[in-house]
Amino acid sequence: MWRFFILIWLGTAVSANAQFGKNCEVRQVKLNLFNPGIEYEMGLGVNSTLDIRVAWQVALEPASSEPIENYDFFPAITAQNRYYHNFNSRHRRGRSIYGNSGNYLAPSIALFSPGERIVEGILVDGLHGYAGLVYGIQRSFDAGFSFSIDAGAGYYVGPFKGAIHPVVNLSIGWIISEKRWCVGL
Repeated sequence: MWRFFILIWLGTAVSANAQFGKNCEVRQVKLNLFNPGIEYEMGLGVNSTLDIRVAWQVALEPASSEPIENYDFFPAITAQNRYYHNFNSRHRRGRSIYGNSGNYLAPSIALFSPGERIVEGILVDGLHGYAGLVYGIQRSFDAGFSFSIDAGAGYYVGPFKGAIHPVVNLSIGWIISEKRWCVGL
């Protein structure tokens, strides 16, 4: 009977070791220069993170009749639950996964607070946002330079008729604070 419990305990210990700290950074804070702001990414599991960005973002104007052709800067909060699917293959090929360098799939939500503005002769006021799915890449380098780009589609809602439009996020900046956790290479 004791052998059975010891085997269960060893199996649990091996499983727990496999579940924690193999790939993702525990946390990192980045300054974003392209969309001025700050970004916080924290590890949730072996290959997943929660990324929260507060910034002035370039975004399409969803209240316009042709939103894909009209862009503006809006203050925004964006959150993504990133699942990095290629950490293990990058590690096997000898590529760095420092700073969560990898490709990811993420549900993404954003909330924009542009205030009052006139769009095509109509006063538009209030918050708007989107919820969607994006695919992206992130690369970080030893000097702290980091960039990520993701693209997908999202359903935009706000003081206008809701619709599905493209979503593209670009982040270029530096990692200013990090907490590493058994990151490969």
